[in-house]
Amino acid sequence: MHNNNPLNRRAFLGLSLAGTAAAALAACSPAAPDAARILPGDPLIAEYESRRVSSGKVVNQSLDAAPVAAALNGRAITTWGYNGALQAPTIRASVGDQLKATIKNGLGEATSIHWHGLALRNNADGVHGLTEDGTPAGGEHLYDFKLPHPGTYWYHSHVEMQRERALYGALIIEDPQEPLDYHRDWVIVLDDWIDGVATKDGAATTPDEVMKELSGGMGGMDHGSMGHGSTGSGPMPMGNTLMGAVSEYLGGDAGDVATPFHLFNGATSEDPAVFVAKAGERIRLRIINAAGDTAYRVGLPGQRITLTHSDGFPVKHEEVDAVVLGMGERIDALVTVQEGTTPVLALAEGKRQLVHGLISTGTGTGTGTPPLPASLPMELGGTVLDGGKLTADPAVVLAARTPDRVHEMRLTGGMEKYDWGINGHRFDMAKPFERTFDIRAGERVQLAFINDTDMWHPMHLHGHTFQIGEAGARKDAVIVRPGETVTVQFDADNPGQWLTHCHNAYHAERGMMAVVSYIA
Repeated sequence: MHNNNPLNRRAFLGLSLAGTAAAALAACSPAAPDAARILPGDPLIAEYESRRVSSGKVVNQSLDAAPVAAALNGRAITTWGYNGALQAPTIRASVGDQLKATIKNGLGEATSIHWHGLALRNNADGVHGLTEDGTPAGGEHLYDFKLPHPGTYWYHSHVEMQRERALYGALIIEDPQEPLDYHRDWVIVLDDWIDGVATKDGAATTPDEVMKELSGGMGGMDHGSMGHGSTGSGPMPMGNTLMGAVSEYLGGDAGDVATPFHLFNGATSEDPAVFVAKAGERIRLRIINAAGDTAYRVGLPGQRITLTHSDGFPVKHEEVDAVVLGMGERIDALVTVQEGTTPVLALAEGKRQLVHGLISTGTGTGTGTPPLPASLPMELGGTVLDGGKLTADPAVVLAARTPDRVHEMRLTGGMEKYDWGINGHRFDMAKPFERTFDIRAGERVQLAFINDTDMWHPMHLHGHTFQIGEAGARKDAVIVRPGETVTVQFDADNPGQWLTHCHNAYHAERGMMAVVSYIA
């Protein structure tokens, strides 16, 4: 077992100025001294946990993190995963259940598990260096916390580039009073994959090597304009860097990384995952984007889907032709099964790549002859939305209230030096309390994500769900396009130290992170 409260109240000395992130109602005031921060081991954390609803049921899950041998498109790879597979266990529980998840670390370095999207106790949030020390190589640790809200969530390592291997899985929290009507409930986990794939010289690529290459910067090269215009050449790999990946939907530059494979529940399109159902059945699709650098446009060619939830919370239903998910986002959708075999497409937005799964009824025309990957459409048009464009179900809209605290988070940096940050500051996990965004329990907090960069960013907040605008969707991750400001608000009802960051894994690792810090 390991200590999950490495940061004592005086662990980091010195003050940081609030600067451009100052609260509107406390403008220009200095950040709190570290002694005033409500840290993960504070008794208040346990007090808030005791107030959460309890079903009295315990759900146990063992997760063994270790090297995994697998094959993609007939090519052998070695990566890191849970329980010996590319596809980690889907954990299912109900609201109020107590999750007891034991991680055993068979890796050669420390690891952790972040429970993405959950409003859980702070010392179970799994952020190595902030809320815990991480589980050392050869060690084990018990994560023990209540599950307060229904919805589609997921879990993944929060140690450096480990999240870009197979150290992730789905977490589904059922609603005992579920209002939706459906016959089956399917989980779809999407990922862009590079780990362990051999390059032309035979050497296997790792996410750490990709990160090192990107960190060298792109100098004066125009990352977003290559591949379109008169040449029509499309996205072009330069080593592990992708040039010319462009998405009008995302506002320009779509991604940085040349990804050889995309995965749909751990499988490529060469041997797609298959769901079996009866014609006419109504299916709930729980779609999770676990990728590091890729937004996915998801849909069924020629068939509409109905969006019902975003990041676990219900929205006013929208019938669409496709939905776009940024990294870290989740969407629930309803679809009616048609006779035969139907592809479920996940287009890598702006990258001219796709991965797909199949829905099969086992009967009807075309059964036994699923479509070849080369025959699948590379476009999904019509009505296309993302979670940030949806409206919250009235049952989960926050009560109208004037914000007590307002923070601006300017998203800064760029490809030239690959120096991503927030308010011009590159986060350093060794000094997590530099330039914090301080709040107090009980406040209504407003955050303005202001994108000053030339690239889109999926911004994620730990430990809370925010509301977009006055009545937008309740979410914990939202797409912020170049030049765009997305204003969100949340109630400060979960004390602790909470990370906020871009869920592009490479942008986060290079500094686009900060701490939303509860102070006494």
